[in-house]
Amino acid sequence: MLKDHYIFSNGRLKRKDNTIYFLDENENKRSLPVHQIENLYVFGEVDFNSALLNLLSQHEVHLHIFNYYGFYAGTFCPRNRKVSGFTVVQQSAHYLDKGKRLYIAKMFLESAVHHMLRNIRRHKEKTEVYIHQIEEEAKKLDAASTVQELMGIEGRIRQHYYQSFNDILRQDFTFEKRTKQPPRDPLNALISFGNSLCYTTVLGEIYKTPLDPTVSFLHEPSTRRFSLSLDLAEIFKPLIVDPVIIASINNRIITNKHFDDIDGMVFLNEEGKKKFIIEWENKLATSIQHRKLKRKVSYRHFIRLECYKLIKHFIGDELYKPLKAWW
Repeated sequence: MLKDHYIFSNGRLKRKDNTIYFLDENENKRSLPVHQIENLYVFGEVDFNSALLNLLSQHEVHLHIFNYYGFYAGTFCPRNRKVSGFTVVQQSAHYLDKGKRLYIAKMFLESAVHHMLRNIRRHKEKTEVYIHQIEEEAKKLDAASTVQELMGIEGRIRQHYYQSFNDILRQDFTFEKRTKQPPRDPLNALISFGNSLCYTTVLGEIYKTPLDPTVSFLHEPSTRRFSLSLDLAEIFKPLIVDPVIIASINNRIITNKHFDDIDGMVFLNEEGKKKFIIEWENKLATSIQHRKLKRKVSYRHFIRLECYKLIKHFIGDELYKPLKAWW
């Protein structure tokens, strides 16, 4: 089974024959089983060359780079072998048709709201006011006539949703407003870090299908970003990232000692990242009995299934209905 591998130390990644080695700053050498790696996440300052990238490409390993503060910087994606011109043309046609684009964008947000409400209804004795506020905003989604209008509704819903965390979290983590660049408090730092992991995981699953990751529907397609991964992540942030955040804080796996504050910029330190990633990997590997497929499906595989549903929608096989967790 393929796994993700995380590098926190500074050093050098190098290829020797058909093996990857990591040399840390003290020249300690460790081999990495390229045949068993699906994604490489690099959090340290690491050098590498084109020979390494060629080997990663041969084995379809994605290399995700994060900066010193744990913020996502970019991804090296191997050449996509699962191409389908027909699928990409149909995907683009759905973007160009205003009505078709709006339908898909609304479906992403319907699913996101479903999962947000699912999270805070578990604490409904404390979050009733937020549930009501979100439900009232969600009623406006169906009548929205532009993507910009949808994004405005989504922003207000998410503000209510994150405010509810103040009544859910047991430690002294508080939410005032969403700050991203940079995060200004530990909770925002956790949200940003978790969302970055979600974007890269979704991107990795998109690349296993013929979908074009640059053609999106809720987020505007642009140069230098894989905006379809942002779209699909709307579904999975409240389903996967936020439960990990809430559990990590409430079970005291992550505490205030796992953050550094440099001139008002707050980020997870190395120990905090490692602890969060363990919880993240455990969540991705958790499997659920799928009521249609009649077999166990992991959270990670649910992301791929969502890609397949989109493809069926684009080529006219089946109307897209987004995932709404039933368990």
